[in-house]
Amino acid sequence: MNIFLIEDDQIYSEFIRKALSQNPEYKINAYPSAEEAFAAINGKLPEALIIDYKLPGMSGIDLYEKIKPRITGTNKVIMLSALDDGNMVLSFIQRGVRDYVIKDENVIESLQAILSGKDEDYF
Repeated sequence: MNIFLIEDDQIYSEFIRKALSQNPEYKINAYPSAEEAFAAINGKLPEALIIDYKLPGMSGIDLYEKIKPRITGTNKVIMLSALDDGNMVLSFIQRGVRDYVIKDENVIESLQAILSGKDEDYF
């Protein structure tokens, strides 16, 4: 599975990349900005995108809106945020984002559950 990780915090990005890379089926490309990730998409979406909501420049939700017309049932889009805000989650859902993960002690388990299709296990 080809995964784009868009996270501006380099240490946090490396933490997620290393943890998910333990699964040999995952090929992870990390980008520090939405603009760089968008340029790398170049017409073909990866199977999964893990996007930090709060990014410098273009926000994570703005990136999602730009790629939304190309998203199919085979693509997973996971929005990451340090904030546990019900109104923000509701706005994500209204825009079509189906998966949202809070940056907490369960972030890796939650991401692995969504990526592996075991969404019912994710909390």
